[in-house]
Amino acid sequence: MIGLRLASAVVAPLLKKLVRRGEPGAGLAEGPVRIGSLLVVGPERDAVSAGELRKPVAELVDRAARAAGPHEAPDAEVRAELTEALLRSLTALGGLEMDDVQAVSLGPQELAGRVRRPADLSAAADALYEPVLLALCTHLIDHFTRRSTFVARTLVEQTRQARALAERLDVLAERLPSRTAADAAFEERYARWVVDTHDHVTIHGIDVGDRWPLDDAYLSLETTTTGHDPGGVADELGGARAAPQRAEAALRHLDRVLLRGGAGCGKTTLVQWLAVLAARQRGGAGALELRLAGRVPLVLPLRRLTRRGAALPRPAEIPAAIDCPHTPPEGWVERVLNAGRGLLLVDGIDEVPESERGEVRQWLVSLVRAFPDCLWLVTARPSAVGHDWLADAGFGDLSLAPMSGTDTETFVRRWHTAARLPEQSAEDLLDALHRRPDLSRLATNPLMCGLICALHHTRHGYLPRGREALYQAALQMLLERRDQERRVRAGVDLDAATQILLLQRLAYWLIRNERAEMEREDAVDVLADALPGMPALADTADAAQLYRFLLERSGLLREPADGVVDFVHRTFQDYLAAKAAVEARDIPWLVRQAHKDQFEDVIRMAVAHGRPGERDRLLRQLVKRGDTVQRHRIRLHLLAVACLEHAAELSPEVRDLVRDRAQQYLPPRCGEEADALAEAGPIILDLLPGPEGLTEDEQVASVRTAAAFGGGDRALAVLRRYREVGSAEVVRQLAGAWRWYDADRYHTEIASHLPPAGVRWPAASNRIVELLTETPGADHIALHEPPPPGLLNALLTTRRLRYLDLRGVPLPDLEPLRSAESLGTLSLCSESAAGGLEPLTSLDLTTLVIAPGASAISVDALQALPLTGVSELYLHGETPLPTADLIPAGVRLLELPRRSQPPLTFLADLPHLAWLSIWQRTWPLSETDAAALAEHRA
Repeated sequence: MIGLRLASAVVAPLLKKLVRRGEPGAGLAEGPVRIGSLLVVGPERDAVSAGELRKPVAELVDRAARAAGPHEAPDAEVRAELTEALLRSLTALGGLEMDDVQAVSLGPQELAGRVRRPADLSAAADALYEPVLLALCTHLIDHFTRRSTFVARTLVEQTRQARALAERLDVLAERLPSRTAADAAFEERYARWVVDTHDHVTIHGIDVGDRWPLDDAYLSLETTTTGHDPGGVADELGGARAAPQRAEAALRHLDRVLLRGGAGCGKTTLVQWLAVLAARQRGGAGALELRLAGRVPLVLPLRRLTRRGAALPRPAEIPAAIDCPHTPPEGWVERVLNAGRGLLLVDGIDEVPESERGEVRQWLVSLVRAFPDCLWLVTARPSAVGHDWLADAGFGDLSLAPMSGTDTETFVRRWHTAARLPEQSAEDLLDALHRRPDLSRLATNPLMCGLICALHHTRHGYLPRGREALYQAALQMLLERRDQERRVRAGVDLDAATQILLLQRLAYWLIRNERAEMEREDAVDVLADALPGMPALADTADAAQLYRFLLERSGLLREPADGVVDFVHRTFQDYLAAKAAVEARDIPWLVRQAHKDQFEDVIRMAVAHGRPGERDRLLRQLVKRGDTVQRHRIRLHLLAVACLEHAAELSPEVRDLVRDRAQQYLPPRCGEEADALAEAGPIILDLLPGPEGLTEDEQVASVRTAAAFGGGDRALAVLRRYREVGSAEVVRQLAGAWRWYDADRYHTEIASHLPPAGVRWPAASNRIVELLTETPGADHIALHEPPPPGLLNALLTTRRLRYLDLRGVPLPDLEPLRSAESLGTLSLCSESAAGGLEPLTSLDLTTLVIAPGASAISVDALQALPLTGVSELYLHGETPLPTADLIPAGVRLLELPRRSQPPLTFLADLPHLAWLSIWQRTWPLSETDAAALAEHRA
């Protein structure tokens, strides 16, 4: 009612202030315009907008108050509160990641819903907030539709959507012919089950029953390529192969991926997200959505497949093996896989005993060879398998990178939103992370970051120091404190110490049997064996009651299937099992198992739990076994070094013994050795030598080791020693490490001392871009996120750029590039070329990279470019190439797009071609093509 009474004449003064004068796009633009560019509000314009908009917003609130009636009208204090809330909301509106066409399609109700409601509104202000914001959004959308260019842009957008729909229909027509009516009906039921099963994650530390919607929980983490990289950009482009990519960007052009990452880094969440994305089939125009069109997700958790010692399933047995409640039509799985429609997500190689992994590999390879056209993703911890474990089966290797500072900030804010906590609580935690490097180093994966968020909330800002103290506090929170504060009373009264003793028994059984799950009957029996030593507890409950209590109230156990129990996360299992092993004096047994990857965290936590004498004994025996067992020498010695971080008290003799063994592996000589040393913890920083007396490879690996400890003073002190080294590879490593540190401090202490020219600067944040604009000579820059308005112009006008990488960076248009006359190498994808390629006609490019993007860049757009000077052309992803006319006669290095199939007879017209890359596995060569290749000099 209030919204309807706020007529256009009332809102007009505010719109006049809100909408920017001299709106961009006076002519017919090829793409919609971002909301932020149309409004005076936004993250970078808070101070300006608050002053300009306060008066009209206050007038609007007064009119709304009067419209409420003489008796319901709020007082002056409430009106002032509402004015401030609306000012914050308008600022957030300018920061929304959408354009005007998307805003209009959403409608005013949903657009208003995208703006986060202030959490601290009084009841009186809250009653007026939504109607007034809805009125504002209604008039704002009406204004968008009246703009002179909106209709033209809408028609262009509709044309794009129609083209994307046609492409999707072509893909579906190719993939779905084998599907029967019974298959289609079953797949609808199956898709609903996949979404119901995987479209949520648990919020640790809030409530046992709380679930976080996957759309809110999924955080797009970065990946790095450490092994085989089919279709990657050549090393001649300055090491672009090693540049981090967001997970979905990396996956959209790979058919088979081995994804490796540490505990809690988000591997399983990514598996869930891909499964739900494929099951929903929302029909987006992106490259990943198009690749998943018509695909059927099959999530294969290996811990479940190998349950009760079961043999790995044959294709027809997969639905039953993953506990799907629906019975498929006979032969359905084979039809899906034979048609290449399967998306097989194999999760948790590390959760299979090491002795059984060879069998798992054979099973995987046989399935891949039987169904080569399906998409595959296999996950594992890095220590479980090497990056080339599946290389001979055509798998590329990706590693999930630790969360950057930006990722951590995003996660913290999302966590607090999901927990319905005030924004100020998130700001306080982020401030604590900035002040405490020990804490920020722990908050580099979603699991640990979530625990830190929960502890910060429940402990009112107090946070423990160190990993072991963090786990201990988390257990106290999960097992006792939350129920006490929420006044939850269960049938059994157990304090935290008693629960930990019982959970230790279960965790210890699992690691002794090298299992990730156990039968319910086994769990009950293990608890029953503990009762004779707890007479007071035995008088109040039996083993079955204790099991039910721990399952329902501890927050640490779950039943993934009927009759089976496991820990919600392997981290808690390892922590509790280590405590049980130390208390049972099972140190010799731990040492005998130390070479197995699934025992690494158990050994570290055992050192943390042990008393000084027990730590000395464990580390002495670990070093001794490393000295005598040649096969596992390096692993055992480095594990002993890693344990030093967790030893609060240790005899000097043992500490010196371990450090002496570490010296044998210093300096590191390659990337893998550097990563292994980084796992040993910050203690390794005190041992890193150089740069004097080291070879270039050793210098590069040493910098890589130190850079892994982002944000710390000790790591910066090591990197400072290398800033004067003239090696191009060392400089490249130092430039790439900028993303892990505070941008301004790293610029002052490291980046400003490096030779700027010729260095490929990965600009992971816009603050780094700002600092690079002030760095004379920086001429090779790769952007990792969209720059705010004006920043790209400033970058291009203040220096003579020779190399610019815009892959994965969405831009409304490439107009700012017209002034980059010195640009020789340009990397693009369709997100960064949404406004068309026409601005590139004024450039004299020698190298052009068209990387995978949300959709293919059209042949017409490419053919309109004057590519006569291009000698290196990389056409990746889905960019079509139906004719060889596009390829300049002077090109020397050529990488053809994956979907193209031009006859290779055109090579005769390219006598200067010296290097050619094609996708042989997806592009079978004809006899004519093979002959053309054989005759050519390339």
